[in-house]
Amino acid sequence: MNLSTDRSETDPIQALSGSETALSDSGKAPSTSETALWLHCFSGVSGDMLLGGLVDSGVDIGQVETELKKLPFKGWKLSANKVMRGGIASTSVNVTVDDPVTVRSYTDIVNMIATSSLSPKVVKRSLACFRILAEAESTVHSGDIGSTHFHEVGGHDAIIDIVGTMVAVEILGTAKVYSSGVALGLGGALSGAHGHLPNPAPAVLRILEKVPVYGRSLPYELTTPTGAAILRTLVDSYGPIPPMNIVASGYGAGDREIEELPNLLQVIVGESAGDQENTAGSGMDAMLIETNVDDVSGEAMAWAISSLMDAGAYDAWVTPVVAKKGRPGFVASVLCDPSSAAYLRDILRRETGTLGVRGIMVQRWPSARDEMIVSVKGFPVRTKVAGHRVKIEQSDAAKVAAETGMPLREVILQAEYLVQCIDRQPR
Repeated sequence: MNLSTDRSETDPIQALSGSETALSDSGKAPSTSETALWLHCFSGVSGDMLLGGLVDSGVDIGQVETELKKLPFKGWKLSANKVMRGGIASTSVNVTVDDPVTVRSYTDIVNMIATSSLSPKVVKRSLACFRILAEAESTVHSGDIGSTHFHEVGGHDAIIDIVGTMVAVEILGTAKVYSSGVALGLGGALSGAHGHLPNPAPAVLRILEKVPVYGRSLPYELTTPTGAAILRTLVDSYGPIPPMNIVASGYGAGDREIEELPNLLQVIVGESAGDQENTAGSGMDAMLIETNVDDVSGEAMAWAISSLMDAGAYDAWVTPVVAKKGRPGFVASVLCDPSSAAYLRDILRRETGTLGVRGIMVQRWPSARDEMIVSVKGFPVRTKVAGHRVKIEQSDAAKVAAETGMPLREVILQAEYLVQCIDRQPR
């Protein structure tokens, strides 16, 4: 299952607004530097750990609370306290609640956030996060996404943690968010509204599909659904800390002391100069994996490329070559995050039967892009917008063409026109 922010006709977000315009990012003046975050999830991640880490790294909790009061619900108070975890000073954020409501539907939360006076970017990210949670919950418990009821993540504290984190990230002016691999607790049982659940929780595993994870033999819920969903919403890539000039750091505390390791999330805030974007060593690290084969059919190579892309490769391709002894062959290439290199290397070996794989570290400079969903004849079509270029998701456009009988080129033209109309709206 691939959790996404695609929206169907039954999605209550669409019912609130006929377009994505209300959720579009507010414009910002160009800057010579970019703020980046790296999250070290060595003890897992939760919503309160994320918010606590951002506050510990310098975000004013009073400013966060002021923004959160734009949500149309009352009966809560946010506070931050200095605590020790494993001998390290950190920040614990706490939400005290007077309102007894703890169960809300996905529709309730969408209405609450979308009708608030929060900034467009905070609204967009918060709705995307709850969409990911709703997809996971509806899949795990075989329900309809529109009628999904949140229990633990529907209470005041979870809403404050999610929206507060989105507010804090915007206060920092963050352009990119990176993360290490994510630690998961192993063993024991978790108690919740649905009874006893295995650890890790099923919803966490759904949300973190294709995200680098590793287990710690600890019978605790190190990573919560809320924390996992925030990562899926914000993180651009996973791996070691990227090149940056560190300007601040902080630690967000988990709610218990763990004897085996500090129960903390480490947050590092850094800056990278915009005019150094294309200099050597300034890009994102990536791994290029390749192998030569001369005894594999074209059909098998097509399946290998598809499998690699489905497993999270940035890109995968095949180049025809003249191989040893004059035989026709292929060079199969995979570009990926270094943290997923071993996993993708094994897929390449399995699908091609190759006896050897090589790899080198390379630099990657991906262009900033926004993702938008437009509706063509009632069908969602995903798009990517980078600068003045609009790229329509071919598979979505083909589905619309097959269902409606429209020529594919007309579907693409109509989707591009809708994106341009949204992009021309005042921001």
